[in-house]
Amino acid sequence: MSVRAEAATPPASLIRRFGRAQRWVHRTTAALMGVCVVTAACLYVPQLAEIVGRRELIVRVHEWAGLALPVPVLAGLVSRGFRADLGFLNRFGPHDRVWLRAALRRDKRRSSRPAGKFNAGQKIYAAWIAGATLVMLGTGLLMWFTHLTPLMWRTSATFVHDWLALTVGIVVAGHIGMAIGDPGARRGLRTGSVSKEWAEREHPFWRP
Repeated sequence: MSVRAEAATPPASLIRRFGRAQRWVHRTTAALMGVCVVTAACLYVPQLAEIVGRRELIVRVHEWAGLALPVPVLAGLVSRGFRADLGFLNRFGPHDRVWLRAALRRDKRRSSRPAGKFNAGQKIYAAWIAGATLVMLGTGLLMWFTHLTPLMWRTSATFVHDWLALTVGIVVAGHIGMAIGDPGARRGLRTGSVSKEWAEREHPFWRP
């Protein structure tokens, strides 16, 4: 076997977790969400607004990044692997209820938190952030096209948009914090592969 062939062969201790489509969707969505959160902070935090300036430009970047948020997921539907992962995220089993009860009791033993390819916490986060994104998109459009709706609608949309944006920022920060504490999960999203030891420890019900 040549040196190049040996280098191209993945180590036997690694297994494939995500394909190129899943990683592309995650990275692109994360980048767009990051732009939305940062520009929102620049619009609503006076200190940041003074430092950045150019409010009109920040508003336009925020609006277009928000409009583009659903695009990576819609494009990812072309991939069979991505659609399969959406099916896993949308399906709760008895082991997920066990995982949630352990999480509520703060039981950190691995044996008490069984999981398939995605654990119950990841499934809830994915469902919540998807719903929040749609609500943010809808309320943002009402705020953008002010001439299409009555004043009461625009006022209500602004209230929901602002407070939900704060909640999204907090939840996303928690998501990033948990990712920082799990190098195995980060490796899976960065390279597409994880170690067998990590998979057996964190996702014992997952059968690649």
